[in-house]
Amino acid sequence: GLVIVKPIVYGNIARYFGKKREEDGHTHQWTVYVKPYANEDMSTYIKKVHFKLHESYANPNRIVTKPPYELTETGWGEFEIVIKIYFHDPNERP
Repeated sequence: GLVIVKPIVYGNIARYFGKKREEDGHTHQWTVYVKPYANEDMSTYIKKVHFKLHESYANPNRIVTKPPYELTETGWGEFEIVIKIYFHDPNERP
């Protein structure tokens, strides 16, 4: 069979507000992302990306179905995010 390798980059960035917000106590805006290593259209092989956030967020299971595969929120602490990538090819497991 044919094997195709596509390098990807995933990670997050955060920006400090400068002080705690009065309305919710949040201190940062953050973005988590999955993007191509090279500048290419990932939607040709990626069907969707599932970001599983901390359960304190409303709707912690977020699905992004088209590029950019990223999610931006605000918060006040650290937590792990599970990222699951689903491919168009049914033979590729998430």
